[in-house]
Amino acid sequence: MQKVDGGITAARGYLAAGVAAGIKNGKRDVAVLYSREPAVAAGVFTTNRVKAAPLLVTMGRLKNNRARAVVVNSGNANACNGSRGLADAAAMAGETARLLGLPEDEVLVSSTGVIGQPLPMAKIIPGIQRAVAELSPGGGADAARAIMTTDLVPKEYAVKVEIGGREVIVGGMCKGSGMIHPNMATMLGFVTTDAAVSPAALTRALRQAVDDSFNMITVDGDTSTNDMVLLLANGAAGNPEIRAMGAEYDLFLAAITEVCARLAMAVAQDGEGATKLLEIRVRNAFSREDARRAARAVAASSLVKAAFFGEDANWGRILCAVGYSGARFQPERVDIFLGPLQVAGDGCSLPFSEERAAEILKEDHIIVNIDLKDGCDSATAWGCDLSCDYVRINGSYRT
Repeated sequence: MQKVDGGITAARGYLAAGVAAGIKNGKRDVAVLYSREPAVAAGVFTTNRVKAAPLLVTMGRLKNNRARAVVVNSGNANACNGSRGLADAAAMAGETARLLGLPEDEVLVSSTGVIGQPLPMAKIIPGIQRAVAELSPGGGADAARAIMTTDLVPKEYAVKVEIGGREVIVGGMCKGSGMIHPNMATMLGFVTTDAAVSPAALTRALRQAVDDSFNMITVDGDTSTNDMVLLLANGAAGNPEIRAMGAEYDLFLAAITEVCARLAMAVAQDGEGATKLLEIRVRNAFSREDARRAARAVAASSLVKAAFFGEDANWGRILCAVGYSGARFQPERVDIFLGPLQVAGDGCSLPFSEERAAEILKEDHIIVNIDLKDGCDSATAWGCDLSCDYVRINGSYRT
């Protein structure tokens, strides 16, 4: 597997664009993604019972596992707007379909931003028209910027791998900075591939990849109304169709997971107000689910996050979070490391250099290793520290 440039348009046959429609005061805020060829599609969505209108529209259209285009706006979530919200989401997809000459049900729609405010359709429709006119193989970077809200940086990643004797490319883009928590993980994510994949295999691969990536990040414990990850596969690579479990499926899954994991890490690193990326690795757990529970609990703990912001080697908060995670383990056997420095052994304090710990905690990427010594399964979760800026950003998000 090799990293390549191009993000969401790295794979063959995809065009994208991102334009400024006036929703966000001059910033890019409307994006369109288009596959020249018919594509199989799959999606994973928020578990929040409150679901935004574009998400409901997209969920309904994905029942046939086909899509050619995605239209996205940022700056307004189109959530909690009742029948008007549904009509506006359908209108976004309808205009995109008209311009591209597609059936409406082959266009998916997504929105992100402030909840409870009607979409400014008088700005969005002309924005869609400009975006479609500007579609190009090099438009992925602009599209990645157009889907951002409080993100500080655009998030793109792509890889290539050989499957069935053909070069297959997987590329993606996502947005996410606040309202980030496992259980789909709060964000918008879009992944494309030129692999030929059956609908069942594509859906299975996306769910597995999301489970080990976007479902293993957290920023603030809030799960949004608009979360979705969409995957399109147009078969332009010419590989024999991937249908069942086996070596070719495993290669495809590895590529999808790599792209999703890289994007997920970028979301955690760009968490609102964050100064540090936290990588929580749990090993030797009784089961995979126990490892996942422990890792996610530590990454989500406000006390752990605050300690890392303050560069305080308070390992007791880490063990405490593992304790309430629901994971099965024996507290008296746990070892904890901050980077290479062991700070606890067999559930008890060890003498360690506070100076060395302080040096480790000054880094912008901190790895915490937790050895439960109770089995052979492992899991990794990603999060960020909790800074004063997080409160400032969210104290005035709407106003």
